[in-house]
Amino acid sequence: MPFSGPALPGDLSRYVYGTTRLGDASIALPERIGIARKAMEAGVWFHTSEQYGEALSVLGTAFAEDRAHVPKLIVKLGTGSVAEIRQALLRNIAPLGVERVDLGQLCLGGELAGQFAGGGACYEGLSALQAEGLVGSYVVEVFPWTSEPTLHAIVSGHAQRLVGGCIFYLNPLQRFASNPLWDALRARRVPIIAMRTVAGGDVHRLRDVPGAAWREYLQQRAAEVAPIFERSGIARWSEFCVRFARSLPEVRATVGATSRSAALAEFLAASAGDIAPLDDEILDEILALQRRWASDTDAFAEPWSM
Repeated sequence: MPFSGPALPGDLSRYVYGTTRLGDASIALPERIGIARKAMEAGVWFHTSEQYGEALSVLGTAFAEDRAHVPKLIVKLGTGSVAEIRQALLRNIAPLGVERVDLGQLCLGGELAGQFAGGGACYEGLSALQAEGLVGSYVVEVFPWTSEPTLHAIVSGHAQRLVGGCIFYLNPLQRFASNPLWDALRARRVPIIAMRTVAGGDVHRLRDVPGAAWREYLQQRAAEVAPIFERSGIARWSEFCVRFARSLPEVRATVGATSRSAALAEFLAASAGDIAPLDDEILDEILALQRRWASDTDAFAEPWSM
């Protein structure tokens, strides 16, 4: 049965600027404000969270400097109750100086995850936050260790009462949805927002530079994917990753974080105009690797270990 949840916003940009690096206090504040302003001027959506260090205060400053270019926002919201999500909305809105969150990323845990899976009271509570004007629409966040409730909600049809799709790490080295959930999403054409566009850096750097990959599994996967990337003939890893995401018809946008102007320019260039999909053979090789990784590694991962 095709997914028929609320439509994602029609103006959602194909590239979404991820603000993780704006929270890094080791980077000079004027540099962080400057890169935020450049992304604002590009007219793309932003993805942010109160979990990202100083990111909200940096964004609040940038927004105040240029109210004409304040972007639409995807914001992480969690976790255990509707009341907690309401408070998270207020905590994000205040420092940003905006009236609402355009797209809420539901990070569900505990009782709330159970209600979401079973069609419980959270649906009315979360809809009430929309009626209050605090949030426009929702997507649900997925990790390997949180895939099961979302799988139940998707298969049962409950999810389409509230959410417009799923959001999770999706790039050539990571596919953070379990195999059963991935199959259900693709069979039902559930819209996806793909996070962490380039998996944390250039594939050759992740493979070859000690410490570049924050976990050993990423270095091992980079070693498997690097030859595929090289065979593709695509010059830049950023373009390869954007084309990977856009080769999947379910993917509506990809979220990539950076504090560097050159990297922002690469993301914007790779996402502009007609984006050619990867060759079928290249895409199929990566999808096959991801299915193996999901069953051999991801399915057994402790929360937040990846």
